[in-house]
Amino acid sequence: MAGTDPIAEAGAEGDADALFVLTAALLTPERFLSVLGDDYPAACAALGLQPYAEGYGLVFGQDGLGARWTVVVDDVSLVAVAISSWDCGMAYDLSPDERSVVTGLPGWPLDLASRAPGVPAPHDPEPQAGDPDPLVPPSGTEWGPAQRRLGADEVALQWAAWRSRTDDDEAPADRAGADGGEASPDRPTSHQEASDDRAGTGGTGAPGVRSSEADASSPAGGPDPYDGVRRALAELGGYLEEAPPIGRVRADADPKDGPCVLRADGPGWSLAARSDDMAFVLLDEAPREVLPVPRSPQLAALLEGLAAMAVRPS
Repeated sequence: MAGTDPIAEAGAEGDADALFVLTAALLTPERFLSVLGDDYPAACAALGLQPYAEGYGLVFGQDGLGARWTVVVDDVSLVAVAISSWDCGMAYDLSPDERSVVTGLPGWPLDLASRAPGVPAPHDPEPQAGDPDPLVPPSGTEWGPAQRRLGADEVALQWAAWRSRTDDDEAPADRAGADGGEASPDRPTSHQEASDDRAGTGGTGAPGVRSSEADASSPAGGPDPYDGVRRALAELGGYLEEAPPIGRVRADADPKDGPCVLRADGPGWSLAARSDDMAFVLLDEAPREVLPVPRSPQLAALLEGLAAMAVRPS
């Protein structure tokens, strides 16, 4: 996804009021950058925005001096059309009306691979009195909530590839607590790097995420990563009893039309699953590990309930 048309008419090189658009994203209850938070209200709060139901569009670009800016607009439809066009390989001049601009924030929340031609290299703008701190992308070497959520996004995006790596007898359901049994700790014996193929993110979507294959135990007395998996599944069950903040559970399609891929987040954990198949869980406490949860009757019922309540693209 890319464009180089300035929002402002003053598009000459060196004009700080111009914005050369590089890419864009949606910030809506069903589709938001998970790097910003576990759910839609949290993502809005990270940008100092109110979680309006209509959502926002995020336009990423550089001004005429090369400074990074994230421009928030309320014309969601325009941004959605631009993204769809770019995804189809079509050119689209994303030039929101200045009246639709809600705010401009210094920096970018993602590390973009592209840059505007004819202007200096991307950099944070000179701070002005009262300006918020610049937005920065998550570290590619550390592990935390942002990296965990992005890793789960990558698993969901590349579901077929991740599913093909997992044998049905890996991480038996009792280890994940899906059948109420006791867990036996597993430790990965082979690792495979995950790459972020989404356009414009510069490969920072899922830094170093790798699969876990179950045939080795944790060190004696060490923590069992499936304790965290059981906790996540229990909290997901709680979502069916008391609805979480909007956007905490998302689906890529309406389950009435067939199986869908699910994404869900909670404190310290993220889940990627297919409604008619198994699930994968990522934990803050298990850096870069993707823990499989094979299908069972209990997991099937949980995923069916989550699919029914999930927000999804209209």
